[in-house]
This record gives sequence, C-alpha cells and structure tokens, in this order.
Amino acid sequence: MSTLVIPSPAPSPRDDATQLHRAFKGIGCDAAVVVNILSHRNASQRDAIQQEFETLYSYDLKKELSSELHGNLKKALLLWMKSPMERDISTLRQAVTGHIPELKIANQIICARTSSHIRQIKQAYNTTYDAHLENDIEAQASGNHKQLMLAYLRTTRYEGPEIDRHLIEIDAKTMHKSGEKKFGMDERVLIQIFSERSRAHLVALDAAYQKMYGRELRKTIKREATGNFKNALSTILQCAHNPAKYYATGLGTKDTTLIRVIVTRAEVDMQKIKEEYQKLYKKPLIDAVHSETLGQYRTFLISLLGAN
Repeated sequence: MSTLVIPSPAPSPRDDATQLHRAFKGIGCDAAVVVNILSHRNASQRDAIQQEFETLYSYDLKKELSSELHGNLKKALLLWMKSPMERDISTLRQAVTGHIPELKIANQIICARTSSHIRQIKQAYNTTYDAHLENDIEAQASGNHKQLMLAYLRTTRYEGPEIDRHLIEIDAKTMHKSGEKKFGMDERVLIQIFSERSRAHLVALDAAYQKMYGRELRKTIKREATGNFKNALSTILQCAHNPAKYYATGLGTKDTTLIRVIVTRAEVDMQKIKEEYQKLYKKPLIDAVHSETLGQYRTFLISLLGAN
C-alpha cells in the first residue's frame, strides 16, 4: 500500500547521481531537482544512487544534502535517505538520550512494532551506538511506563492470527477483578497482558471485555492510566486494531510528526493511512499537508503521498 510514484523506466543511478551533482554546483542548491529525483525513487534505488554518487565524486551524498539544504526539507530528505532500520534507531536514540527526552516518540516506535522487529531494532541499536536500548529506556522512563516498556522490549509475542478463547476470558476476568479489589486497576495486570499478548489476542480481548462488562478497553485505559504509561498502552491497543488509523490519528500540524509519519510510512502503508485520515477528518491528507507546508518541503511531502 505504498504511495510512492516511480517513473517507468527510472533513470539509471549514474544519471540520477550526475543530475544531483549538477544541482549542488554553483551558488545555492537547486532543491527542485533534488526533490524531483529523490522523492520518486524507492529504497533500493536511493541506495544505488548514494553508492554511485560516492563512486563518481568521492564524497557522501547525505553529507552534501546536509550542507546544501536547510530547515524541514533538510530534515525530511535526510530521514528519507536512511534505511527503515536506520530511521528507527536514530529516532529512538534522539528520543531517549536527547537534551529533552521525548518518550512519546519512543512509544510510537517501540509500541507500534512487532516483537520480531523489536529484536532487530535492539540488535541494530546496540551495534550502532554500543549501548543497550533497554538501559537507555530505563534511565529515562519511570514508574509503570518504564516497567511496561522494558517488558514490551524483552518479551517475544506470538504474531499470528490464532487466539485462545479461554485465555481471553481469563484475561478479561482478571482485569475486571483487579479493578474491583481497590481504587483503580492493578497496573501489573495491564503491564503483563499488554506486553505478553499478541495483537489478535488484544483485539479479541477488547471485544470480550466490552461484551462481559460493558466497557471498551480504550476507555478503561483512559480511566486507569496517566501520562506516558497511558500513551504506551493506547499505542499498543490502537496498533493491534488498526495501525493505519493509529498513524492517521496522530498526524497533526507539527512538522516533526508530519515528517516522521510520511517519510517512514510512504513505502509501507501510506495509502491505508490516507484512507483512514479521510474517514476521520473528512478531507484528504494531501490537502491538509498542502495547507500547512511551503515550498520544496511541501512538494517533497506531497510527492511521497502520491495522488489523491
């Protein structure tokens, strides 16, 4: 469900590298040429262009983009030129070790990924930064949020569609009972269920809980949890139900969010995200981006979104 539009036939990596080099020459940079090329090439093509650029001119294309571009266009294009894994780990690293930690961004990456993907992220994070992601999370997060994130990082969850109806009923009763014994639900129960159960299980549990007790899990989370803990639980549940709707709901006018979601999902499920955005807000996502952005930055994002 990618929205990326690639010309057919696409120019060779050498042709693209040559055109980019010309765009960088002289006073200033011809950003329109850069955007027109790179916003219409897939990941393997972009990688080939980078290799060809270094072969031809003996310097790194990303460094040239960094020195020639500015502002949000620079941020968006540099993120676009990274591999999906590089995007995840660099964004996580900044979120958990930056001057001002942004733990909601860490939630958005970790809690939206499958356990197999999380294993790959942890390995790449360790290799790249010589640090353990769990340690960085532990140093910045606190309380129930920290316990949930560490459990979610360390637990291998089943990723298939099969569910255990008996276990679902047990989980629903356990959650309900833990909430009746004292003021508020036992957070340890929420942490265990949300970190250990599959997405299919959580969707079925949501339906069962509502049928048995007349409340949606979403509303239970809203009532029982706060802050980053609530945000992480909600992210896990929303991505179990409908990842595309989760991303569509989170899209606002903040440039960092627009860049992160559009760049990271353009080659994955952006068509579905556009459809969910239209359902939620009764207007095309492209129109919203157009009204909130300017110049080649606007052109770049809209190019990644494809046609309405």
